[in-house]
Amino acid sequence: MATAAASATAVSALGAGTAAALPAAAHAPHRPGVPAGDEPGTPQGPRAPLHGASGRPAAPPAGAELAGVTRTEIIDRAKTWVAAKVPYSMTAFWSDGYRQDCSGFVSMAWKLPANEWTGSLGTVADRITKEELQPGDILLFHNASDPQKGSHVVIFGGWTDGTHTAYTAYEQTPPHTRRLDTPYAYWSNSAKYLPYRYKGVVASQAGKAGAQEAPPTAAGPASHGVAGYPGRGMFRPGADNVYVTRLGRQLVKKGFGTYYTKGPGPRWGEADRRGVQAFQRAQGWRGGAADGHPGPETWRRLFS
Repeated sequence: MATAAASATAVSALGAGTAAALPAAAHAPHRPGVPAGDEPGTPQGPRAPLHGASGRPAAPPAGAELAGVTRTEIIDRAKTWVAAKVPYSMTAFWSDGYRQDCSGFVSMAWKLPANEWTGSLGTVADRITKEELQPGDILLFHNASDPQKGSHVVIFGGWTDGTHTAYTAYEQTPPHTRRLDTPYAYWSNSAKYLPYRYKGVVASQAGKAGAQEAPPTAAGPASHGVAGYPGRGMFRPGADNVYVTRLGRQLVKKGFGTYYTKGPGPRWGEADRRGVQAFQRAQGWRGGAADGHPGPETWRRLFS
């Protein structure tokens, strides 16, 4: 069980209040596979070091830094536990050294140097908005008033359709790790789940290795570490700005401008979205990763 001191630290780290958990969102039934009245059923251990082959704690090297990891790596690592059907436990550790609870699962997928818990995951991540969610980010609910009741975290795997009302979740929950289409933000306590992004996410293998990438041809701001990318807010319905024009011209240059009936302009429209979606699908992306809305990785690839 988490200590009182750890709980206090979690409140400070995440800025969570001590109010009672909100009721489930109207659209969200109770979590599948868990008997009604038995939720949440996801108790977790405290922050702890990884466990070595001997079963003893293996302290990380002095000054250990957060490992860089791509979104593909995060999802691939999560899939290994899904395939192995790792049993849920707040005290047991899997062969890779990570604790077999929800926060240990995220710690594993993010390649963290220690087993974090819901009260500390926010210290290695940044708060983002729903619109910014991408595969490998998380949805985190830390119940500061009673960390062992309600606290849970899942890995966001991508939107299931364009309405952004459901997504693919990778999670460690009784009886074992699973992948399941889930209503946003979660089956219960929906309003309490907050989106976060790991600080160690890198855009590509080249970025992870520290290699120099070709800079985007478009100058401008840098959002999420991608030069020239102005943020998703510039490409919402009704948006009218120079970045929409810049995006459209690059789509035409790359051969994805067939949806325009006239030259790209500053107002975001369906032709822009379909062009972006065609480009995303050409990258091999599907589902929510190819929704036609340019995220930082789409922008980086389009302008590289």
